[in-house]
Order: sequence, then C-alpha cells, then structure tokens
Amino acid sequence: MSKVKLAAKRWWFIMPIIFISYSLAYVDRSNFSFAAAAGINEDLGMTKGMSSLLGALFFLGYFFFQIPGTIYAERRSVKKLVFWCLVLWGAFASLTGIVNSVPALLIIRFMLGIVEAAVMPALLVYISNWFTQSERSRANTFLILGNPVTVLWMSVLSGYLIHAFGWREMFIFEGIPAVIWAFFWWFLVKDKPSEVSWLSKNEKQALADALAEEQDNIKAVANYGEAFRSRNIVLLCIQYFTWSIGVYGFVLWLPSILRAGKSMGMVEAGWLSSAPYLAATIAMILVSWASDKLRNRKLFIWPLLLIGAVAFLGSWAVGQHNFWISYGLLVIAGAAMYAPYGPFFAIIPEMLPKNVSGGAMALINSLGALGSFFGSWFVGYLNGSTGGPNASFIFMASSLLVSVILTLMVKPEKTSEPLEAH
Repeated sequence: MSKVKLAAKRWWFIMPIIFISYSLAYVDRSNFSFAAAAGINEDLGMTKGMSSLLGALFFLGYFFFQIPGTIYAERRSVKKLVFWCLVLWGAFASLTGIVNSVPALLIIRFMLGIVEAAVMPALLVYISNWFTQSERSRANTFLILGNPVTVLWMSVLSGYLIHAFGWREMFIFEGIPAVIWAFFWWFLVKDKPSEVSWLSKNEKQALADALAEEQDNIKAVANYGEAFRSRNIVLLCIQYFTWSIGVYGFVLWLPSILRAGKSMGMVEAGWLSSAPYLAATIAMILVSWASDKLRNRKLFIWPLLLIGAVAFLGSWAVGQHNFWISYGLLVIAGAAMYAPYGPFFAIIPEMLPKNVSGGAMALINSLGALGSFFGSWFVGYLNGSTGGPNASFIFMASSLLVSVILTLMVKPEKTSEPLEAH
C-alpha cells in the first residue's frame, strides 16, 4: 500500500486513543484552579500561601518520577505503564474531593503528580514508534491538544459542577472517567506496530524500514549520560523550565485572576477561562502543520513565546480597570504559549537516536515540571501577597523572554534533512 494510505490508517487508529488518555490526565491536574477560586481555602482553613503550595505540589511529584517511568516505557511497555497510571490518578483525583485535612491533601496532590509523571514522555515514546519524522510535529500536537481542549471543556464543566454541587463533588466526578478509560486503553493498545492485526505484513515492514532509515541519519549517542550532558539538551531543559513557569502560572491561576478583575460567578469564570484554550487549540493545529511542512522547528517556537511575553506585559500595562482589553491579551498569551508544543517535542527525536531520545524527553519534561511547580506556586504567592495579578504578569512575561533567548541558542545536529530552513 502507498505511504499515504498507511499514514491515514495509523492516524485514525492511534491518535484518538492518545488524545483521550492525555486529556484525562489534564482534567485531574488543572481542576484544582477551580476549587481554589470556589473556596477550598476557606473550607479547609488554608492560607493563600498554603493554597499556592498545594496547587504546585503536584509538579514536585511529577518532577521526580519522569525519568524512571519513561525508561520503563522505553525498555518494557508503554501499555502497562499508562494503564496503571490511569487507574491510580483517577483514584487519587477523586480522593481529593473526600479529604478534610490539609496534610492528607498535600499527600494526595504529591501522589497525583507521581502517577501522572511518566504519561506524557511515555506517549511521546509511543508516537516515535508509530510516526515518521515528517509527521511527528502533528502527531505530538494531537497528543498535547489534550491539554488545551480538555481545559476548554473542563473549565465550563467545572464551573457548572461547582455551582450545582460544590468543589468536592467536582473532584469526585472528574476523577472517575480515568479509571473507566484505563480498561478501554488496555484492550485497544499494542506497544509496537508489529503486534497489531490492523496493519498488513507489508505495511508493518514499510513503517519499520522508514523508522530505521531515520535512525541511520542521526548521530550515534552511546548512553543517557552522554545525551544528558549535551549542550542542546541542557539548553532545552532550561528553556522548558522557563516556558513552563508561564504556562502553569497561567493555567492554575486564570480563574482566580479573572474573578479578581471583575465580579463574577463560577459559571461565568468557567466560560471566560475556556476562551484562551479554544484559541490555543486552533493555533496548535496550524503551527504543527506549518512546522512539518517547512521542517523548521525553531521558527515556530521562539516567535510565539515572544508574542506570549508581550501579551502578558500588555495585560499588565492596561491594568484590571480595562478588564476586557486585559482579558483579550490573556487569550492571546494563552494561545501563543501553547502553540509551539508540537514543534518543540519534534526537535528531540530529530537530534538524538532512539536509544536515548525517550530519556532525554523525560529529562526535559521533568525540568518543565519543576518550572511548573515554581511558576504555579510563585504566581499564586504574588497574587495573594500583592492583592492582584500585575506582579505575576511581569514575572510570567520575563520567564517567557528568557525562554525565547534560550530557544535561539539551540543548534540542532544536522541530519539528512536540516531541522531549520536557511
């Protein structure tokens, strides 16, 4: 069969499963922002500083278990790893709605981070087993679209659930689907193309040959130690750390920022919080398509992060008294921060061979988790201590500007086809 027909079949069989799985992970990490805006602090007797720590603690657990989980996925089975992660994170997410003490909530948030830690890099490894270099930015984007698309509908649903029931019931209801989906995942997924029945022998061989040919064009790297010490990987780790500060400071505190700028209920906050993610979804699809078409990754990363930084500064400059202008700039910032994810994660397997690329993606993602922890905690702290979002807008803008500079410093290894147009 032709390459085009084979590619179409893989997209239709694999990407919906990957999208749903990552979507469910994102529900259970970002709905805490709605509980914070709906009064979890008062109900559990927490200070604003403790609430910021709780919102961020997820990412600390996420940071520590990225690499071990991804090595297991790379060497053993993505299928088994993600199955157990789905079951456990759904259970911990629902337990969030039952606890009555801050120490118990601290433990649950940390454990939730641990069981979700390896999911994204494991799914990136899975994508690299099924899709070629010229498809990978789009494939990565369909995975990461689970992020903004989920926050889009979750923002609206969470607002209604809290309005109708309360923040406890929101956590319980939104944790259950992950446990149910785990069993669909188990029966639908195979680790390698050679294990499925819906590809012919010739189709399997054609895909294997294409993936093997790509590896021949990448400079050999002996082990993880050599890969982790490389200049590009160090730069990408720091770049993703600073980028994630902006993203997760935004995600976790947007509902609270909106309610501070304009008197509104949770349902209205939910609808307004969803708009940046609708814009992000459209931007991600367009950017990933263009990146694969032009085979130029950096061109679709740093300019968008620069736009995000400028939008944050603009929102700060116009102030909360110009709510709708400030809000429109936040929509632009959200879309600009999300749009480059597909090209960004396509860079790594194009620079490093298969034996180390999964571990490198996990290392970079773990530094992103550390940036997410710091960003979500510090943005919450700034909002609470200053009584408004202005300081946090400047902080998030500065982090994105550093990320822009670091992106420009990365110089990918040359393969048979250059990663950048010159």
